[in-house]
Amino acid sequence: MIDAIDFYFDFSSPYGYFAADAIEAEAARAGRACRWVPILLGPAFKASGNQLLIEQPLKGAYSRHDWERLGRLTGIPYTFPDPFPVASVAAARVFWWLDASSDGASDGAGAKAFARAVFAGYFAHGRNIGDKAVVAAIAEETGHDRAAALAAMADPAWKAKCRDETEAAIALGVFGSPFFIIDGEPFWGSDRLPMVRRWLETGGW
Repeated sequence: MIDAIDFYFDFSSPYGYFAADAIEAEAARAGRACRWVPILLGPAFKASGNQLLIEQPLKGAYSRHDWERLGRLTGIPYTFPDPFPVASVAAARVFWWLDASSDGASDGAGAKAFARAVFAGYFAHGRNIGDKAVVAAIAEETGHDRAAALAAMADPAWKAKCRDETEAAIALGVFGSPFFIIDGEPFWGSDRLPMVRRWLETGGW
């Protein structure tokens, strides 16, 4: 059985937003599944000694320009959100609840649809996904129970799942968003998607 592509991301990552549909397309082209793994960048940055891109001198201004340019290039709706960044823990917990529950399809389609709506809500429509009520509303808009989504945010099981997936990602060397692991090979950044395609076509080098 061909291994799935693991797609690691933080819901507050613009590059993760732009990469989401692109990595799904690459997976479909290669006949592979794509496993979405929301993580929290805070612990990953702490482990790597990194800091928020937007707060770095020179790089912060460049990144804002680059995100707007990517939106124009790809045609993906994008507006720099305010506030930015925001804590994405509520959305990540709901994702894992949906991924494991009967609300989500066996291929993760329910959780992925929610994730896409969270991304679009934040980066296309300016909704504050750091607000639990907003995340619950997005869950309801994608066909899930609002009260159950709010409960999932506070459930120790999904708190632990979110923490464990983040720690497991860091243990594998994941330090940013988006980050892809294919056949054990790591690729960091949406600008590595052409390399990802080549890897999938050739089986690696």
